[in-house]
Amino acid sequence: MSDIEEIEVRGGQGQVLDPETYRDSIGTMEQSGKRRWVFPRKPKGKYTNYRNIVSYLLLIIYFSLPFIKINGNPLLLFNVIDREFFIFGQPFYPQDFFILTLGAIASLIFIIVFTIAFGRIFCGWICPQTIFMESIFRKIEYLIEGDRNKQMKLDRQEWNSEKIWKRSLKWTVYIIISLVITHFMFMYIVGYEEVFKIIGEGPFAHPTNFIVMILLTAAFYFVFAWFREQVCTLVCPYGRLQGVLIDKDTINVFYDFKRGENRSKWRKGEDRKAAGKGDCIDCHQCVVVCPTGIDIRDGQQLECINCTACIDACDEVMEKVGLPKGLIRYASENEIEKQTQFKFTGRMKGFALFLFLLVGFLGYLLYSRGEMEAKFIKPAGSTFFVKEGKITNTYNYTFLNKTNDKKIVTIKVIDPAHGEITYSASSKIQVDRDKISKGTINISFPEDEMKLSKQNITIGVYDMKGKLIDSYQTYFEGPFKLQF
Repeated sequence: MSDIEEIEVRGGQGQVLDPETYRDSIGTMEQSGKRRWVFPRKPKGKYTNYRNIVSYLLLIIYFSLPFIKINGNPLLLFNVIDREFFIFGQPFYPQDFFILTLGAIASLIFIIVFTIAFGRIFCGWICPQTIFMESIFRKIEYLIEGDRNKQMKLDRQEWNSEKIWKRSLKWTVYIIISLVITHFMFMYIVGYEEVFKIIGEGPFAHPTNFIVMILLTAAFYFVFAWFREQVCTLVCPYGRLQGVLIDKDTINVFYDFKRGENRSKWRKGEDRKAAGKGDCIDCHQCVVVCPTGIDIRDGQQLECINCTACIDACDEVMEKVGLPKGLIRYASENEIEKQTQFKFTGRMKGFALFLFLLVGFLGYLLYSRGEMEAKFIKPAGSTFFVKEGKITNTYNYTFLNKTNDKKIVTIKVIDPAHGEITYSASSKIQVDRDKISKGTINISFPEDEMKLSKQNITIGVYDMKGKLIDSYQTYFEGPFKLQF
């Protein structure tokens, strides 16, 4: 077939490697240890279209979330410097870090379980590295330098006016996009208002922010202009983790070797089955579209990110030569070996249920926090005083309103229930949303009822409807008494 390319990949010194050498090598690395630069052909097909839709939706979400607010709060904000955190518009505080920690643990379990069941679908469809690389930077490269063959030709030619112009334009656009991505990343940390303020006031007014911005922009540029697939194959821990998690029932992108072997070139009108040949026509189209430079026919490999480019390329070839599609497809190793149809097994159902429960647990953690956090602490060095037959202790209170509504609260002693409270100001304490309110109260008990020199008490905070919002256990001091 004239429209099926032969594989050609640039080696460390720019040499062209033959197909056999390429298949026997490892990913994007030569046997000598030098990096092999991969020029993937622009993919097209059903799965590519689906992935484009997912990528564009995720990019829209990434670039729009910083501007979305719920009840005046950012939808997502992780301001580590000022310790301001918002998730789905709900404020989180250092006191809530145990929830975030549990959420992180649950997320890790989710990733592990998801990988066991469905392989590296995350890498090919959702991972930010893949989204930015394949949906932004790679498309710009195709637009400026052309598809695979043109890129290889440009790479081999001398530094003439065409090469200087195209490379300079590509690198300039890469820098601008890296700068934009970095600015939006900062919006998730300090908010878009602060980012616009920093931009308006200029780099000399905020030298630290400017330096950090430049360094992160340079990091993004380095990753997407040069490091590229090496992030997935050398750096990303998830790629290594999945190697020990998948098994023969895990869904991954697989080559159907039972159907495809023995592979051989296509000959029109030939009865391949009678000739003992498989459906693989050894066209290498599954290889030339691979963004990590592997041959999926060599079996499951750590470098495979399940991007489905090889599926679309192989299906296109199968359709042209009149053979059934699906030579490369989503399947489990058991499905390939036993030549059975995919079934949503009990194992898959169990994992799906477990994943559903984990998502529910994460949701519960996010919304199960109390409306307010209250603390009652005795001032340092303070003690009690006795007046008119009552023992009185002083407490400093701190109320943190975790809701998006203003709260008006009052204080009552829960246990023992007959404590008397004297306020330094009004008994109705107003706490604005996402704010802290502080003050002082005195709590008194009849002297004859206090049997211990230090006794536990519980203080409750109630809203105006009488609902208990939070409670705090502290201690109440009194005079020492001998017990007989």
